[in-house]
Amino acid sequence: MTANRREFLKGSFELAGLISLSPAVPAFLWRTARAQAAFGTAAASDQTVLIVLQLTGGNDGLNTVIPYENDAYAKARPTIRFTRREVHRIGRTGLGFHPRMKAFLRLLDEQMLTVVQGVGYPNSKREHAAAMRDWQTASPQNDETQTGWLGRAADQIASERIGEVPATFVSNIAFPMALRAKDAIVPAIRSLKDWTFRPLPGQPANSQRDFLEHVTRATSEPLGDAGKAADNPLLELVRRQTLSACTVGRRLEAVAERRPRANVVYPNFGLAERLRTIADLIRADLGTRIFFTELGGGDFGGFDNHANQRGNHGALLHQLAESVAAFLDDLKRDRLADRVVLMTFSEFGRTVAENGRRGTDHGAAAPVFLAGAALRGGLVGDHPSLTDLDNNALRHHTDFRQVYATMLDRWLGIDSQTVLGRRFPSLDLFRS
Repeated sequence: MTANRREFLKGSFELAGLISLSPAVPAFLWRTARAQAAFGTAAASDQTVLIVLQLTGGNDGLNTVIPYENDAYAKARPTIRFTRREVHRIGRTGLGFHPRMKAFLRLLDEQMLTVVQGVGYPNSKREHAAAMRDWQTASPQNDETQTGWLGRAADQIASERIGEVPATFVSNIAFPMALRAKDAIVPAIRSLKDWTFRPLPGQPANSQRDFLEHVTRATSEPLGDAGKAADNPLLELVRRQTLSACTVGRRLEAVAERRPRANVVYPNFGLAERLRTIADLIRADLGTRIFFTELGGGDFGGFDNHANQRGNHGALLHQLAESVAAFLDDLKRDRLADRVVLMTFSEFGRTVAENGRRGTDHGAAAPVFLAGAALRGGLVGDHPSLTDLDNNALRHHTDFRQVYATMLDRWLGIDSQTVLGRRFPSLDLFRS
């Protein structure tokens, strides 16, 4: 065996590890390449996608979907209530969206928004970390649970050989418990730039991509008695992985180059940019089926409005409504809206009565929003009573795990009992 051949084989043996450690190749891109090389195909373009949007801090559902005709509402909130004239009225229901959520009324009229009212769980906690853990693990009675409900779903997807990266976290806050998995790889990113080729220090802009393409060509050519990569399983593995890495990289770069999209206008909000990144990744068709992002900040602040609530809460709801509407408009442009459902949640609602500081305190039940073209749209369930309360908080009539079970069984095609540990009744949320 010649020295050149020995060195080439030694290099090819180490190449996968070398490339995966390179700072110029995103870890997600390399893992996706490994998955696609192993299974021999790219992601199927008809896979459904679930996006979970956390409203951090405890959203005040009562000033989000507002019972403006209810006398008990006006009495409980003399300084922070909204009147019939101010809200965006939802038909003749006596309910209306917050004045800064006009975009949600449009989505509701287009049957692309569903409002599940009165969502919570028995003996719900009112401390941020504990309540958030309950919603993210979907195991309120088990403080020892080490995985999240979406992480367990990701494990199920990965076990079915759909791909090595079934879920992704898009934000710059701490990695959420909801995505903690036993086996599945769940990366965290901030923007599309994190998933494209980057030049090594002092090297030309395309140096990393050119290197991978060179490896692909080299492992496809005869090397004396070593033969082609097709005759050598190790070389074939290297060739297929590098080829897939190049393909995925090009696909991401092509998506990035399409920005800005002249007829899709995203507002200048952090959430809008995160949803835009998710839309780009869905469009790139990499096989990721679960995305998680958030609104409200890394610490428990955001929606936690104990004082002077009207201004801050309105600004957050405006960002939510405008960002989600732009996101769906973007997906509709490429006929992707029927493949995607976005679901919101918050760790708890707020107290019915304001607290004397023009704010509200930690409560219980609140609405969950679902957005997408596959949904029936409209209101689901009755608005909770404002007089039959749970220690000054709204009582729930829909367990949040019913919403989760419906998303798992009916949307992602994953057995909800395996993920949630028991069977929960599903909700009638989808058109068919």
